[in-house]
Formats: sequence, C-alpha cells, structure tokens
Amino acid sequence: MTQILNAIVCAFRDLFQFKVLWIVIWPMLVAALLWMILGVAFWDTFSGWIASGLTVIGVQEWLEGLKPRWVANAIQTIMHLILFVPLVFTTALLITAFFAMSALIRLVADRDYPQLKREHGGSNIGNLLNAALAIGVFIAIWMLSLPLWLIGIGVIVPFVAATYLNQRLFRFDAVAEHASNEEMKSMFSTYQSSWWGLGLLTGLLQFVPILNLFAPVLTALAFIHFGLARLTSLRQVS
Repeated sequence: MTQILNAIVCAFRDLFQFKVLWIVIWPMLVAALLWMILGVAFWDTFSGWIASGLTVIGVQEWLEGLKPRWVANAIQTIMHLILFVPLVFTTALLITAFFAMSALIRLVADRDYPQLKREHGGSNIGNLLNAALAIGVFIAIWMLSLPLWLIGIGVIVPFVAATYLNQRLFRFDAVAEHASNEEMKSMFSTYQSSWWGLGLLTGLLQFVPILNLFAPVLTALAFIHFGLARLTSLRQVS
C-alpha cells in the first residue's frame, strides 16, 4: 500500500510542473469537445439507443406514463449525462495513453530514474491490442451491468469499470519502454493486486469534482512512478 501511495504522491508533485500543465488540459478539452459535437449531431440516435436500452430493462414504459412530464424528461436527461460523462473521461484517458504518455514517461524517467536502461519490451501493436482489450472489457462491464441499476447495485459499476480500465490501460504503457518482455510479464504477475489497487485509487479521482479534471494525467503519472520504481527494485534484486 505504501508503494501505491508513494506513486500517487509523486504524481501530485509532478502535476503542476509547467511541462505537465498543458498535457493536463488538452486531452480533457479535446474529449469534451468531441463528444459535445457528436452529441449534438447524433442526439436522436443516442436518444434512441438509450430508449432501447431502457425498454429492454423495462423502464421506458414506466417513463412514458410518468406524470408530470418534466420528471420523466429530467430522468432521461440524467441518463444522457450518465452516458456522456464516462465517454468524456474514457476518451481523455485514451488520448492521454496514446498521445501524452511518452512525454510523461520521458519527464519522469529522465529526472527520477536516469539510470534505468530502456529494454523496449512493449510494441506499438502490443499497445493497440492492450488498449482494444481494455476498452472492450470496459464497455462490456457497462452493458452487462445495466440491469443492476434497477436494484441500486449499479452505483458500484463506474468504480469497477474505472478500476479495470486504469490498471489495464496504463500498466502496459508505464513500463513498455523500459522493461523487457519477460520483466513486463513478471511485474504484471507479481504486482497484480497493487496494479488493481492503484487502478482503484486513481479511478476514484474521476468522481471527485475539480480533481477529476486532472484525473487522466494524474493516473498516467501514478502508473509511471509505480511501474518504474518496481522495475528498479526488480533489477536490483536480480
């Protein structure tokens, strides 16, 4: 647990460096703008999908008969936001992982781990496959858990989904440049519970107002610090 907290503390320390501030801002702006444009352009389509999903779980008929009508409209608007917010954060995480991660790794590695040799155990294809799997499972968690919202258990779904996505998406990127393929496999197995713990704590940041605006880059930095520190320890032992 101490190692996880140390990684998060280091991530907060790095967050307000001048070089990092722009990386903090632009993924979230791009993601929000992208989904605002898509939301306006395909509002009827998205509304139809939501209505179909509510019909499947038996809610749409209840909404149509709900009086006064503004209550039903408010509930439908909330449903749109429940869909919109995770899409924005997920997109921002992906943008950070694909386009900002290398710059963050250089910043952290050059300052805190300059002695750490780069073995390039990961590849672009491996990165894409890992991201595709992470996104696929993330979407499946949301889709398969929709009925749980009817009985209240659905409130835990965002936390489970965020935890899985963070640990799956960022653990690979954090060490792919420095670790060998064998070292990556060893680290993912040996520190499996720690990766999940870090994924949970950084996932919770997405639900804290104001702080959630920094969540994608904070998550990336925390996983980089944790991964490179564990890789350093692994090489010192061997």
